[in-house]
Amino acid sequence: MEAISQFLPLILIFVVAYFFMIRPQMKRQKDEKKFISGLKKGDRVITKSGLHGKIMEINDSDHTVVIETLAGKLKLENSSVSHELSQKLQKT
Repeated sequence: MEAISQFLPLILIFVVAYFFMIRPQMKRQKDEKKFISGLKKGDRVITKSGLHGKIMEINDSDHTVVIETLAGKLKLENSSVSHELSQKLQKT
């Protein structure tokens, strides 16, 4: 019984860390992956670096998108499109 009581604080710390750090991060990654796979031509997006544009092409073979901005067309990795910023753009 003493052995369990010695490890109880360590177990509680792990449980708290799981629910407040690990689980939300896993949910965020899942939502990000779902968002990236749901992108389609014509969607207005914002990249993680702050570029605003509209998706012109999606290339699944090399995981890139071509985004049209005011400066021209840019070819970027799918992962550079920001889920959070693009969702805010869609709501406005």
